[in-house]
Amino acid sequence: MMKISTAAAQILVLGISGASANPAAAQPAYPSKAIRLITPFAPGGGTTLVARVIGQKMTESWGQQVIVDNRPGGNTIIGSEALVKSPPDGYTIMLHASTHATNPNLLPLPYDTMRDFAAITTVSVNEYMLVAHPSVPANTVKELIALAKSRPGQLDYATTGTASTQHLATELFALLAGIKMNHIPFKGGAPVITNLIGGQVQLAFTGAYNAIPFIKVNRLKPIAISGDKRLSSLPKVPTFNESGLPGLDVRNWYGMFAPAATPKPIIDKLWTEFSRIMALPDVRENLANQGAEPYVVPPEQFTAIIKADIARYGKVIKAANIKLED
Repeated sequence: MMKISTAAAQILVLGISGASANPAAAQPAYPSKAIRLITPFAPGGGTTLVARVIGQKMTESWGQQVIVDNRPGGNTIIGSEALVKSPPDGYTIMLHASTHATNPNLLPLPYDTMRDFAAITTVSVNEYMLVAHPSVPANTVKELIALAKSRPGQLDYATTGTASTQHLATELFALLAGIKMNHIPFKGGAPVITNLIGGQVQLAFTGAYNAIPFIKVNRLKPIAISGDKRLSSLPKVPTFNESGLPGLDVRNWYGMFAPAATPKPIIDKLWTEFSRIMALPDVRENLANQGAEPYVVPPEQFTAIIKADIARYGKVIKAANIKLED
């Protein structure tokens, strides 16, 4: 039988005990491989644009490829469920929008919106602008309300679909103003703008970035914008608060999520990185061109925003008796 010297035995014991006492030391630092960034919307929309900008900046900073993975379907449920079922290791994250806070009031979900996701941060916000076809004989919120009251149920408004954030924004406007209008849902933002420009519908709440090019050539008429301040790109368009209709606090936020059990050090590292990216001048300029702006809050505040939005949208959905189409 081979004998081991006392010194060699001590080295061997120390080596074994050291390895077992600190197994994490053998783990590579995060991130050590590619990261998948899910967005539960079809390619080409606002979330894809923001995801690609963020993904490129993360790749440059961390030296690991960030792959944008569009997973549309089921009113964003398919992509969201894909995140929930992913390992909570920081290598699968998701960029979602305000739809995340409307779905719990509309659909049976295969996950719990508050329990199964780790909210990392919001990254940007896009205010909603109420725009009209130039033929509409109203230029202000006050004038539009008076027009709608004189023509109950006769004004058609377009949205990107039943129970979309645009739909909820318009119904909240109608509830606050005490008016009735006719809902015309479309499948996506492009047909909304096309039909509005063509005069097939009279009104729409839309992301400011969709409307700005047509406002500048007088093919759409801006009425007012949500939020608490005017857009720098359209400084003459007032907010709803300035227009005498407070309470229309509806905005489309984009926010980052991870699976619920993702370790806090990884969440903190992602939060720090997203904060850095959204402060970059070229990123801010890119967002401004889309009518959006950086909007970064810590995880705890983002979680509170989601909870508040679920409650607010729930009241509108119930009051307007909104149901998803089969």
